[in-house]
This record gives sequence, C-alpha cells and structure tokens, in this order.
Amino acid sequence: MSNKRTLILDKKDIHQKSIRIAYQILEDNFEEKSLVLVGVADRGYVFAKRLQQFLQELAPEKQFELIKVTISKAKRNLEATTDVPVETAKDKVIILIDDVLNSGRTLAYGLGLFLNVPLKKMRTAVLIDRSHHQFPLFSDYYGLKLSTILKEHVEVELEEFDQKEDAAWLS
Repeated sequence: MSNKRTLILDKKDIHQKSIRIAYQILEDNFEEKSLVLVGVADRGYVFAKRLQQFLQELAPEKQFELIKVTISKAKRNLEATTDVPVETAKDKVIILIDDVLNSGRTLAYGLGLFLNVPLKKMRTAVLIDRSHHQFPLFSDYYGLKLSTILKEHVEVELEEFDQKEDAAWLS
C-alpha cells in the first residue's frame, strides 16, 4: 500500500464544517433548552468539545452538557465507560459525536450505552462520513461525505489531541 497522503480537509475547512454542523444541530433542536453532546474518545470527544463551544456562542441561552465515552474498539463486545453517569441524558436529546464514521461499529457501541436510558431522541454527528456502513447507523450531521475504497484510510488530526494543525487526510 502506498504511503501517499492526500489532504481532504485543512484547518479552515474543518472550522467551517464544524460551524455548519453546530447550526444544523441548533436548527434540528430549536425547541430544546438543553442538549447532551456525547463525544467518543479521543478525537470524537475533542470534536464534541469544539461543537459545544460553537453551540454556546451561537445559543448562549441553551445548556450543552458534555459526556466523554471511552470505547474498547478492539473487542467484539461492548466495553465502554463514561466520565459521568449515562442517566445524565435521561429524557434529553443526545448527539453522539465522532471524528470519522466508517463501519458504524463505534457509534453502535456508543448507542448501546444509552439503550436503557429513556431519551427524547438521539442523533449522530461526524466530521467525515466514509459511507462503508456495516451497521444500520448513519450520520445525521456531517462535515464531509466521502466515497472511498475499503483499502483507503481517513485520518483526522486535531490540534488539541495530536499537537498538529487541524487536517484530514486520505491515504
């Protein structure tokens, strides 16, 4: 396999797409007084924190809670933890957030954490949707929908986590 990387989103693109996703979330949930943003560690949580900042700037009258979900992605069964009790989301709208949606397994595991919690509704937000779904999960809000071949890999670099300038790469 080639080591060639192609830039698909630069810092400016990621910023613009993040703001657009924040607006879409607000438009879809304009009647809600509070939303729960659930970020999948690591980069999904960083992305969720950014969205939280944009949302608070755009709608300071609303409350945006943040939950960090850590999922053991190497396992075939659900092993996940949260930094606050999942009951925090009871009877609220939650947005499950990750950086890249590939097969849907990570989002499915994230959804699994909330199966026994009564929710108003659940939506998903990703920076990049690769459209290789193996699970019946789709992105409600996305920055870029990208058709790739299975051998290709999408890597997102976020300044707060990677100590590199924001970028998304296809290799």
